[in-house]
Amino acid sequence: MSLSLKDARVLVLGGSSGIGLAAAKAAAAAGARVTLASRSQDKVNAAVAEVGKGAVGVALDTTDDAATEAFFATHPEWDHIIVSVAAGKSAGLQALSMPEAYGNMNAKFWSAYKTARLATITPDGSLTLVSGFLSKRPGKDALLQGCINAALESLGRGLALSLAPVRVNTVSPGLIDTPIRASMPADKKKAMLDNIAASLPVKRIGQPEDVADAILMLMTNPFTTGSTLFVDGGGLVA
Repeated sequence: MSLSLKDARVLVLGGSSGIGLAAAKAAAAAGARVTLASRSQDKVNAAVAEVGKGAVGVALDTTDDAATEAFFATHPEWDHIIVSVAAGKSAGLQALSMPEAYGNMNAKFWSAYKTARLATITPDGSLTLVSGFLSKRPGKDALLQGCINAALESLGRGLALSLAPVRVNTVSPGLIDTPIRASMPADKKKAMLDNIAASLPVKRIGQPEDVADAILMLMTNPFTTGSTLFVDGGGLVA
């Protein structure tokens, strides 16, 4: 039996683009009352207009402890929270500076940790984290990202116990075609995506909507918690 999202209060952290925006759209389409949060007010405003259906937005930098604490202190409890915050620059061991490394960990891991600690979620609600399959398939040019994703997945399992009966799960995407690669030259981006698609069992690149569908499944399945759902086109077995 799936739970209904009609009139559910859904918060999407990192909801102004990519997977977060797709999840916000899907939740709103299912009847939820959606709040988007992201650093840039302009991007939040654009995302709210795109989602429609009564969605609202707020500028929030989840790396700012005081701002994050104030946000959750002044907002009512939520039925569902999605944490889809990006880590930042991806680089190898020597190419990533220590301030950048600390910033990546703060943005993606500690944002999720703080949210779990500060937010009030209804007992039959859920918290869904977004990691990435580099947790299982690390790459030398994205070393820290793999570590952060693995830490998020471990956090999700632990939170399923700490926050019970609130359900906590993690979605771990493979390569998804999101605006994060918008700065790449179009021909190089197409060549990269085509090459990766050819290596996957599904023979295509993932879209944000593919991950959003998985997020909604975890939000509405009352018997799933402590799980990591890989949405990678078969990348783990390829």
